[in-house]
Amino acid sequence: MHRILFFFCLWVSTCNRAQETPPAIIQNEFLFTEGADFLQCHASTIEQASNGKLVVSWFGGTHEGNKDVVIWGVRSEGKGWSKPEVWADGRMDDSLQYPCWNPVLFRAKNEKTIYLYYKVGLNPREWWGMVKTSHNNGKTWGKAQRLPQPILGPIKNKPVELTNGTILSPSSTEVSENRWTAHVELSEDHQQTWKSYSVDSASTMNVIQPSILVHKDGKLQVLCRSKEGAVATSWSEDHGKHWSALTATHLVNPNAAIDAIAFRDFFLIVYNPELPGKEWWEGRAKLRLAYSYNGTDWRDLLALEEAEKGEFSYPTIFEDSQGLVHIVYTYNRITIKHLVLQF
Repeated sequence: MHRILFFFCLWVSTCNRAQETPPAIIQNEFLFTEGADFLQCHASTIEQASNGKLVVSWFGGTHEGNKDVVIWGVRSEGKGWSKPEVWADGRMDDSLQYPCWNPVLFRAKNEKTIYLYYKVGLNPREWWGMVKTSHNNGKTWGKAQRLPQPILGPIKNKPVELTNGTILSPSSTEVSENRWTAHVELSEDHQQTWKSYSVDSASTMNVIQPSILVHKDGKLQVLCRSKEGAVATSWSEDHGKHWSALTATHLVNPNAAIDAIAFRDFFLIVYNPELPGKEWWEGRAKLRLAYSYNGTDWRDLLALEEAEKGEFSYPTIFEDSQGLVHIVYTYNRITIKHLVLQF
């Protein structure tokens, strides 16, 4: 009996050590030549096409919020990437163009169509949701369609597909500079129509840009960027229609985007481990990967960036069909960095 107990304890200890071991970074690269096509870029997203190739998108132009900011993208081609191309813009007519924001790439399971969601408008308080689709692995994109109000589409992080086929899109509204609220948008007809459900709209916390985690027991969890100095969380037990009160996690948040996914039997989050500064852009010089078994207790696993100055922000984390983890993020607003991790 003691022998069995010994080997059981050894097995548990080994498992814990294995999951606490940092993954190997097997690829570390920039996706394009700095300054060749635009001065600044931000808010990258990544997806895997049905042919196994990767597609990445972001917004770029002279400066965030300028009318020349459009949605750019690249496709993986063997060992390299295609030249950046404009995939969408905010042109209304020959004399009027609005800036574009926050693309999100998404392909549902067992489908070939890739959706490119993005925002168009003067600022996050006035923007509206747009969508394009590609049926040839991101080589070409169809006509831009405006989402029906008040649907905004995924604001920064990817939708998730539930076991019943429902698509749940993490979204949020910047009501004003002083009031932010999160919600989810639910589609039961393959992303053709959507219904919106608030995430604790009565909360005094100001949250945007949620990530959705699906737990093994069917519960859903959102993790949100906040103005309150911590990553905020809320839970749903009815597939996203009702949510618990928002609470602060122990993960600090400098008013910067995060992203999280379910991976194997635990969860991963990429975040900036700093408290808010005097300005909204402060606290983005460090970027970390952390893990949790329950979505509540998080431990740092890997330092992705560890600088005194700079901006390494707006991460997207994604698991490909081979079980490799990809992270893309803004690198000083001049390029997009891509990491591939092997656990």
